[in-house]
Amino acid sequence: MMTNLFSQFEIPQMFGTKMTLITLLIPLFLLPQSTNRLNANRTYILLKWALKEMTKHLMMPASKNGLKWAPLLASLLLMLLTLNIVGMFPYTFTPTTQLSVNMALALPLWLGTVLTGLRMQPVKSMAHFLPEGTPTLLIPTLIIIESISLLIRPIALGVRLTANLTAGHLLLQLISTATLATVKMTPTLFILPTLLLILLMILEFAVAIIQAYVFTLLTCLYLQENT
Repeated sequence: MMTNLFSQFEIPQMFGTKMTLITLLIPLFLLPQSTNRLNANRTYILLKWALKEMTKHLMMPASKNGLKWAPLLASLLLMLLTLNIVGMFPYTFTPTTQLSVNMALALPLWLGTVLTGLRMQPVKSMAHFLPEGTPTLLIPTLIIIESISLLIRPIALGVRLTANLTAGHLLLQLISTATLATVKMTPTLFILPTLLLILLMILEFAVAIIQAYVFTLLTCLYLQENT
């Protein structure tokens, strides 16, 4: 049972080669491409408008220097949204359920924000480790606590995304298995578990969207703190 339950998270392979990198390219194939025509298709126009509004909302509190990160953060949000939503469909693989993939995204982004802060405002960035007015006896302890708090940020980013998506996929599989078993044993009672499964599917689609947004928003807040 446990093998079947967690087998959905196994990385697909072809000719003995793991397909993780290829699955990460899914957004490039699914998103509509720009054309030279005067009248673009409705899907492209809608996507462009949605991306513009989300980017405007994300970068609203950012400083002038932080606005340089807007294309990167918009691309990150779009990629995570696409991967999370596509992974909700049957016979698909969700790369963002893999901690290694999420850490590979979180670590460079976090490190980039920290290095940006150290380069642009080194004194202000270092001041976060020791707030003004700290008692002398608490200085070593506070520096250690703030250092741990800073270093744990990329881990929190990656683990949050992995845990939420993994828990949702496991819950969906458990409820769908229970629904199938109920239909086989007592067909007259299939309405309740089926309704529960539909509601859970809607919830998981919402979670997939929210988690992509939260990941990008936290990265933006880290950037704002350092710029």
